[in-house]
Amino acid sequence: MHATGKHRRVRNSALVRRLVAVGAGGAALALPVIGAATAHAAPAAAPVAAVAAVAQAKAATAAPASYSVVLGDTLSKIARAHQVSGGWKSLYEANRSTIGADPSLIRPGLRLAVGAKAAAAPAVAKTAAKTAAPAAAKPAAYADNLDGWIREALDVMAENGIPGSYDGIHRNIMRESAGNPLAINNWDVNAVNGTPSKGLLQVIDPTFQAYHVAGTSTDSYDPVANIVAACNYAADRYGSIDNVNGPY
Repeated sequence: MHATGKHRRVRNSALVRRLVAVGAGGAALALPVIGAATAHAAPAAAPVAAVAAVAQAKAATAAPASYSVVLGDTLSKIARAHQVSGGWKSLYEANRSTIGADPSLIRPGLRLAVGAKAAAAPAVAKTAAKTAAPAAAKPAAYADNLDGWIREALDVMAENGIPGSYDGIHRNIMRESAGNPLAINNWDVNAVNGTPSKGLLQVIDPTFQAYHVAGTSTDSYDPVANIVAACNYAADRYGSIDNVNGPY
C-alpha cells in the first residue's frame, strides 16, 4: 500500500503492461495486458470528396428535369428533343394536369416535366486516376426550312404509323405550294365554298381537323402539322402520300 500523499510516476510507453496475478496460494503467473495505448487506429474514412461526388451524382439523377415551352413547340418535338421514352403520349400523360384536355394546345412559357436528368455514375479506376466522363450527345435540332419540316414530319409519322417517304412528300409539296408554308388557294372550288386550301400540302380546314395528329400544332399553316395531317389523309384514301401524283 502506497504511503498517503505519495504518487507513483507513470512512464509513458507505446506498450503498457500490467501484471495480473492469477492463481492461489501465493503462486502467481504474470500476464502482459496490452493497454489502449497500443490499439491501432481505425482505417481512415473514405475521402470526403469521393463521398460528396457520389452523393451529388445520386441527387442529380433523382432531380426532375423541366422544359419551358417556346413558340412553335409541339409535344412531339419536345419529346424527341429530350428523348422521352414513350414519345409525346408519355410526355402528355406526365403533364396532363398542366396541359389540360387537349395535348395540341400548349402555350409558350408552360413548364413541362421531361423526365430525370441523366447523370453518369463516377467510374472507379483501379489506378485512382480521374477521367472526365464524356458529355452525352445532344439530339440534333431540325432545321427551320423545308428539309427540316419534312424530316420532323417523318419522325412524327413514324411514331403514329403513317406511311410516306421523303421523296413522296417533297414531290407533292413542290407541286402544291412550291415549298411556301403560307400558300393559300383563293380561287378554286374549295375557296368558293369558304374552305380554301392552305399550307405546304394545300389542305382544307375540314380535312386538316379530321386527320390532325395529336401532339402537332392545331394551326393548319404550321408546316409539320400540315404535312402530317395531309399524309394521314393520303394514307387513308390512297394508301400513302407516295401514291399521290396529282391533285388529291
